[in-house]
Amino acid sequence: MLKLLKDWMLPIAMGSGMLFYPLFGQLAVLTPLLIFSMLLVTFSKISFSQLKIEWLHIWMLFIQLGGGLCIYGLLYKFNLVMAESALICLIAPTATSSAVITGMLGGNIVFLTTYTLLSSLAVALGAPLIFSLLGTHSDLPFAESFLYICKQVAPLLLFPLIAAWLIRKYAKPVQEKIASVRQLGFYLWALALAIVTGKTVLFLVNQENPNYLEQFAIAGIAFVICIAQFAIGRMLGKRYGDTISAQQGMGQKNTILAIWMAQVYLSPVSSIGPAAYVLWQNGINSYQLWRQRKNQQFK
Repeated sequence: MLKLLKDWMLPIAMGSGMLFYPLFGQLAVLTPLLIFSMLLVTFSKISFSQLKIEWLHIWMLFIQLGGGLCIYGLLYKFNLVMAESALICLIAPTATSSAVITGMLGGNIVFLTTYTLLSSLAVALGAPLIFSLLGTHSDLPFAESFLYICKQVAPLLLFPLIAAWLIRKYAKPVQEKIASVRQLGFYLWALALAIVTGKTVLFLVNQENPNYLEQFAIAGIAFVICIAQFAIGRMLGKRYGDTISAQQGMGQKNTILAIWMAQVYLSPVSSIGPAAYVLWQNGINSYQLWRQRKNQQFK
């Protein structure tokens, strides 16, 4: 029963968010706390002495941040909301759950965990600057806008890392207890997914003069970006001998964080992009896992 529930948790979480959107939409205030908790659980399982930064990590970070700015520059004159959605789908850090899929596919978990940490740090430092340059708080001077966003984004991503390090160093039994609850991060993720889905549906239901063509186009752009990131990651990984880890690091995104950032700092409609990305990336991962099981049956 538990295995069945876990296998279907994605549609259950998103379906619950859609059906009970008035309730889950009102719980959106809990999203930062859930993001913090998921990252704390993930970082608590990391042995920092094993982490090693490689050139492949650097290239992936460059594409994550530089690619996001490039595609924004290409799209913003055509459609600002599409540009913002594309940007957030690219700069979002790697999903905290990506190491699980990577391990199941036979990839390098240590490499992927290192990149998850690096991409989270890059967003913590880079997102406030990017959002400030885009004028998401145009009523504030640049410096004030930058500091305002820093106060919300940086602690959300940096404090779990610091807390995990302190717990590992000074409260080892607590760290071991957190690490022993294997499904804790998974269920936190499911709750957060239901909440951000509910928040997105609540916005869509209450919006005035909706542009459905634009919204379908945003979901389509998210699909193209998802495919492109998995493909680029695979290409880079082949060059450096780590195909599985690189493609999962590039393609799997912390969509909970991406949706939250889009709803808080960008046009709320742009959150449709990362919301659709949830479906696309999980579709790709489901196919990869099916193919992996099929290949093992014939060995």
